Amino acid sequence: MKTELKEVSPTQREIHIEIDAETVKTAYGKAVTKYAKRAVVPGFRKGFAPADVVKIRYKEDIRSEVLQAVIPTQVAEAIREHDLTPLTEPHLHLENPETVAVNGTEPLSLHIHVEVMPEVATPNYKGIEVTRRVRPVEDKEVEDLINERLTHEAALIPVEGRGSELGDTVVVDLSGKFDDAPDEDPITADDLEVVLGAENIEASFTDNLVGVSEDEEKEFTVAYPENFTSEALAGKTVHYKAKVKSVGRSEVPELNDDWAKSLDEGYESLADLRTRLRADVEKMAVADADARLRNDAIAKVIEDNKFEIPSTLIENQARNLLNSFAHDLQQRGIDPSKVQKDFIELAYGNMRTQAERDVRGAILLDKIAEAENVSVSETEVDEEVVKLSEYYRVPVDEVRESLEKQGGIDNIRNNLRTRKSIEAVVSAAKVTDGEWIDEAAALAAASENATADSTDAEEKPKKKKAAPKKKAAKEA
Repeated sequence: MKTELKEVSPTQREIHIEIDAETVKTAYGKAVTKYAKRAVVPGFRKGFAPADVVKIRYKEDIRSEVLQAVIPTQVAEAIREHDLTPLTEPHLHLENPETVAVNGTEPLSLHIHVEVMPEVATPNYKGIEVTRRVRPVEDKEVEDLINERLTHEAALIPVEGRGSELGDTVVVDLSGKFDDAPDEDPITADDLEVVLGAENIEASFTDNLVGVSEDEEKEFTVAYPENFTSEALAGKTVHYKAKVKSVGRSEVPELNDDWAKSLDEGYESLADLRTRLRADVEKMAVADADARLRNDAIAKVIEDNKFEIPSTLIENQARNLLNSFAHDLQQRGIDPSKVQKDFIELAYGNMRTQAERDVRGAILLDKIAEAENVSVSETEVDEEVVKLSEYYRVPVDEVRESLEKQGGIDNIRNNLRTRKSIEAVVSAAKVTDGEWIDEAAALAAASENATADSTDAEEKPKKKKAAPKKKAAKEA
């Protein structure tokens, strides 16, 4: 066998292969013998037909048998000879496929295309410049947290001597039937808390449950809009029966030192609660800043180190992202098969762009790990397993057994290696502290300004051209 390797691109290789005639002839002889033994040809006993007759009668079968016997082994040998590691099955092309001879009278020529990992040099990652911006904590943020805590501690006080009013919480057992499917089993919800007038409550519920009292029964119909948040109810009309179990008014505790102490979390006063809450929020803001710093650093490494990426890896990652997207849709009650095709194609296009960045980043971080001699010890892996055990409240041995069955231990090791590589990039970077920039607010303001400018341009009246002055009439 003769082979010749050509580098088509950093990720594509082409091997031209010439399989010697003797190898083809041997395979051809075996195929003819095989078919001759079982050939059923009119005028001859089974297995006794002349070889020439068998060759003609089973020409295509024998041809296929020879190619399948010779090509795969020779292709595998050629790939080993040139020390290639294909990412996918090689694409094979026969020379002159319509007239190729498989009887061993001439060599068999073909070429294959294989996709391989590119040779990637150690990336430039030392000394990149990144800015660390920590979001300042506003007093309102702390007060909002306290108010949320107050609301959580609120007690529902039964109302007496009156019907329900806006702001009351009505607890009902609810059953409903769809207008277009009255014979189906009803949808039910027991102990459903309806805060009358709340933004997240359908207006029809508030309208029909204002004025009710405990043990009262109420029937009403709700026509949900087409854009309702729940796909199961969107555009549907439902006839409801509600059994009122209680009507109450939510009363929050008084905001003072006694309430802060009653939380049993070691707060000495309301001021102490505020101080410690602020410290917690500031700690989270610092953690967010560090996360953004890492993302920015890796983004710059990706931007500064360009190389060709195998399309197979990009497609695989894009499919993974698309599958995750479909799973998210299902979690929100949306059937992915009912999503418009154009939207899916647009989403996939965006995911392919993200997939390319993901793959490039993974390859670069792997090279950085090599440059930094990053290693992961078994102790570090064990610590991660313990963290998972504590999070899921499952014995460590059960967690480890499950991970080992699913290849999860290797995933943990790879994640730790990646994490260390990212820290190496950040450690080698030039980090400066800068003022906080609310990018979301800035983007919204820019969009609003662009819209306003566009509106002004459309509404601005066009300047009329001055009419030409009339020439003075000549005096007679």
